[in-house]
Amino acid sequence: MEPTGHTPDAMKPQPPQAHSHGYDEGHEHDHLHAPRRPLPDMSHIQGWGADLDRKNRPAVPMERTPPRLDVQPLPLKQQPPSVEVLVSPEHLDGLTPVFGTTAPPKGLSGWLRRQAYKMTENDVRHFLMLVLADRVDMVEGLGEDLARGHVPNVLAEMGIKAEWQHNKAGLVRKAAVTAAAGAALYWLLRRRGRD
Repeated sequence: MEPTGHTPDAMKPQPPQAHSHGYDEGHEHDHLHAPRRPLPDMSHIQGWGADLDRKNRPAVPMERTPPRLDVQPLPLKQQPPSVEVLVSPEHLDGLTPVFGTTAPPKGLSGWLRRQAYKMTENDVRHFLMLVLADRVDMVEGLGEDLARGHVPNVLAEMGIKAEWQHNKAGLVRKAAVTAAAGAALYWLLRRRGRD
């Protein structure tokens, strides 16, 4: 094929085009940018502009030689356990130096937690059992209240009054979904009873 002196449009260099993907850095092609508005002066706000010139940032670079602290912190003393503390199998050294003791495992929820902590943390059953144990613990707490003669005000504890004041549409939606789910469950149970 002989050259005709005519270059097809696809072969001609094209001007850079603006892209809508929103990424401005890390591309090898040019972008057309709209002129930026000048930023208002916010220098009166403490810490403003910390992401501007790196020379003005005291934490860059984060590590210095020699290090800022030439003294090693004192090792923590081991907190003595006063209640049962559950530890994952990943923690080969046992207890961490400091741990919480406010909610020791008890009852059915405690049994579920003990079973969960026999599994490693990369097992989804570990976390599902802990979520189930939390729900069981809530029901156990209601039972403990009733055993002590205290009738819990479940609606107040769920924040119904506050939600009615600040989120009426959300509360109505939740009530409608709950009523629909209850009606569906009731219908399924009646249907199963007939069969």
